[in-house]
Amino acid sequence: MNTRQVIDDSAGPVSLSAAFNSDSSCFSVGLDTGFCVFNSDPCELKVSRDFNAGIGVAEMLGQSNYLAIVGGGKQPKLPQNKMVIWDDVKQKSVITLEFRTSVLRVRLSKSRIVVALLNSVHVFAFSTPPEKLSIFETTDNPLGLICLGKKLLAFPGRSPGQVQLVELETGNVSIIPAHSTSLRAIVLSPDGEVLATASEAGTLIRVFSTRNCAKIAELRRGVDHAMIFSLAVSPSNTYLAVTSDKSTLHIFDLPHPRTLSRRSQSPSSYSEDGVNQKWGILGKIPLLPRVFSDIYSFASAHFEIGDDFPGSTPYIPPLGTSVGRPSKGVLGWTDDQTILIIGAGREGRWEKFVIREGEDGKRFCVREGWKRYLGGG
Repeated sequence: MNTRQVIDDSAGPVSLSAAFNSDSSCFSVGLDTGFCVFNSDPCELKVSRDFNAGIGVAEMLGQSNYLAIVGGGKQPKLPQNKMVIWDDVKQKSVITLEFRTSVLRVRLSKSRIVVALLNSVHVFAFSTPPEKLSIFETTDNPLGLICLGKKLLAFPGRSPGQVQLVELETGNVSIIPAHSTSLRAIVLSPDGEVLATASEAGTLIRVFSTRNCAKIAELRRGVDHAMIFSLAVSPSNTYLAVTSDKSTLHIFDLPHPRTLSRRSQSPSSYSEDGVNQKWGILGKIPLLPRVFSDIYSFASAHFEIGDDFPGSTPYIPPLGTSVGRPSKGVLGWTDDQTILIIGAGREGRWEKFVIREGEDGKRFCVREGWKRYLGGG
């Protein structure tokens, strides 16, 4: 007999999405009643707007007063094919864009508005009125994967597993055949030199140089299938963090073109460094399966997904709630030792992890705090 109590829908606002700004100093939360903005560390409420209607996507422009918002939830404030730039100082929308299909994600810079739909990415100048600069076709992109850097834009290609890399200044497009199955997560390093990708398989993270699109390394999360929630690179471009539906945070040393050139190594020889080779000398024995020689994370930790995560089956938020948003395990680095993880849902969480070094010189990761940012934690 099911003795669990029925969740009371009137118990308070539910977070439909959660996203860090460009430097992870703040994060924005789309609610079924409006949106909130929090300072990241410590986790403190900064702005709260009650529209008495749902916001499924809320993306900040840096630390400014501008947010891109899209309707969501059972009673959306806006049609989901409409994106609004909200000026929170003036308390009104200043730019409105309409599309034929639902807006899945928006990324903002001072000069660009980038909008992901299911099968296309639209780039506009951040101006009034906004000027359409380009449109790119993509394979099905239900998670709205887009990365907007200072000089580059990355998003899925026209075939599953491909990445399109666009130079913002010239419009030149490079195609990276990253995986054989559909992409689950992509990230550009803060300096724009490195692209990391994960597929639906979730076992390997592939790392590419954006200068020549060459593969630098493969990093192994594990050997069993997992759904990758988020990828994030540290401010100094030295670490890569990964979260998945295994409730595990993994941290890797991130191979970088500059590091490889200083070591006079070819990209293929990165794994011969012995760095984080989980199986030690076994990795050097010929003919053993490659999992023995792969590069593993140097530290890992458990994070909370929450009771409202629907099992371990691949989860894409349904239309009308938080379209295209990874609902859990969203990563942000506040400095090179501090990682934050936020998640949406009925019990939206904030967790803080810190990288430390033991007396033996080995690095490890510990959780230093957590909070239910909507109250009650």
